[in-house]
Amino acid sequence: MSKISREALTDAVKAILKASTDKKRGFLETIDLQISLKNYDPVKDKRFSGVFRLPVLPRPKYSVCILADAKHEGEAKGLKVPVLIADDLKKLNKNKKAIKKLADQYDAFLASASLIRQIPRIMGPGLNKAGKFPSVLGNNDDMSAKVDDQKATVKFQLKSKKTLCMGVAIGNVKMSEAELINNITSAVNYLVSLLTKNWQQVKRLYIKSTMGKPHRIFGF
Repeated sequence: MSKISREALTDAVKAILKASTDKKRGFLETIDLQISLKNYDPVKDKRFSGVFRLPVLPRPKYSVCILADAKHEGEAKGLKVPVLIADDLKKLNKNKKAIKKLADQYDAFLASASLIRQIPRIMGPGLNKAGKFPSVLGNNDDMSAKVDDQKATVKFQLKSKKTLCMGVAIGNVKMSEAELINNITSAVNYLVSLLTKNWQQVKRLYIKSTMGKPHRIFGF
């Protein structure tokens, strides 16, 4: 059960959408959910991590690369999805700078089931260290749907043991008020379910567009 005031959330979403209309940018502004925790010791308490598939895709330009076997290579090219095969990965020769550059080039990776176990041997730990180790793409999976899943998935995890704050992309300014409210409430309820003390560990919640000011939707 969400403790966010429906009125406060609706007012914040309306304000963000109005500001984006009043001053249009030359790019699509993302809307982030910013989270501040309390009653949680990131050193002593059990670390939490969870991924959640938002109801509405928040980042249409989110880039996904397929690390493919022969079957998936042809399918990816047909869908015009970026694709690399095992030979392409071997050419990186485990070069840390080259692998970091690849990791920075894409937001997420999918890998064919037949290839995914070979990736640590071929590439070393670079993608894993970047937090972008591929999700598996099975032979019978719908590639287009899996790519959309990646674009719509957010991860809740503190980045270090020195912070109690995190943020995830929750939408964009082209989405409707109803779509944004749906994404926000669904994601917040999932986050709360990850915390051992639930809402008692949530200090503040804000939503903010890329160029706009933050709007508090929970906490004081």
